[in-house]
Amino acid sequence: MTDPAPGTTDAPNAASAITAPLNEILLASLTALAAAGEVEEACRLAGRVCAVYRTTDVPAWNRFNVLLHRLARKAAGAHQDHASS
Repeated sequence: MTDPAPGTTDAPNAASAITAPLNEILLASLTALAAAGEVEEACRLAGRVCAVYRTTDVPAWNRFNVLLHRLARKAAGAHQDHASS
């Protein structure tokens, strides 16, 4: 493997350095949105993020996929609570 040419960046590492903090903010925001009672909207948004990252950033996709599944269980539980009322 060769070093990048002078003046160029290693694109995946540069992109990761930018997106990692943004992903942390987005994960926290989606979690807060769900905690504020907007679980279904948080699920929709997490699903959209998963679609973006599915083939471009598997580790990021995995984090949002985990969040999506955790929120989906909460959304399903909320629907069951309303159905039994």
